[in-house]
Amino acid sequence: MHIREPEISREEILRLEDADFCKEHVCLVTGAATGIGRAACIAAAANNLTVVGLDIEDEEAGRTKQKVRELGGDMHYVHADLCQDGDMESAVGKAAGLGRIKYLFNIAGIQHIDTVENFPMEKYDQMQRLMLRAPFYLSQLTIPHMKRTDDGCGVVANMASVHAHITTRNKPVYNITKFGLRALSQSISAEGEGRIRSFTVSTGFVKTPLALNQVPEQARQRGISQEEVVREVMMAKSRVKEMMSPIEVANLFLFGISRFGSYLVGGDMLFDGGMTLTY
Repeated sequence: MHIREPEISREEILRLEDADFCKEHVCLVTGAATGIGRAACIAAAANNLTVVGLDIEDEEAGRTKQKVRELGGDMHYVHADLCQDGDMESAVGKAAGLGRIKYLFNIAGIQHIDTVENFPMEKYDQMQRLMLRAPFYLSQLTIPHMKRTDDGCGVVANMASVHAHITTRNKPVYNITKFGLRALSQSISAEGEGRIRSFTVSTGFVKTPLALNQVPEQARQRGISQEEVVREVMMAKSRVKEMMSPIEVANLFLFGISRFGSYLVGGDMLFDGGMTLTY
């Protein structure tokens, strides 16, 4: 396989005119070290927001920070284990010291490929804690800060998936957490009085380490080649046969939190190449 996470160019970043996109407003991004999280840091910073990236991969996060600077923004990195409440509390405290917390992007995630009957419960617990409990707790920690901004408004954006609409075999816990993030976004929005809103972004397969690293295991379990996994499993139901790039997904986050997305309240942005609705 030679599919790699693509480099991001300045021309690919969606830039929006929004009075709330300013240095005084802080955007927290989890999973900042690679993939969609990295792209989201770049896009948010390029739109003049103060970005605070959270991750545990310090070296890769450093590369994200450098790329952010190359493309005209700045990012503050906080080493934070999202399975530890104290780390999240500390990260939100540090972010609040840099400005007014206005936006939260819950993007961090991992994958484990296995059947329900063979799924290791310790991996179940880890995925639930990282991909559902952490977004809930970070929302709980940041919403009070959003309410204290000048207009009392803020947005929580959650990275869901095509697997928040349909399920595929051997990904039971991933499926569960992504469906759960849609429920979290709707719950936040139900309580937000139209001022604190939340939404999910659901995509098909994206050129990230998370997606690309599962190809060999899928090939082994299914007894087919890696090329066949991409063509016949990942992209089989998609009308667009090319994986999305991380910056394309990050651009959706920026549109969703902007003034142009004001009616996106509890909704889901489904950009899956037709995988869910056209087969």
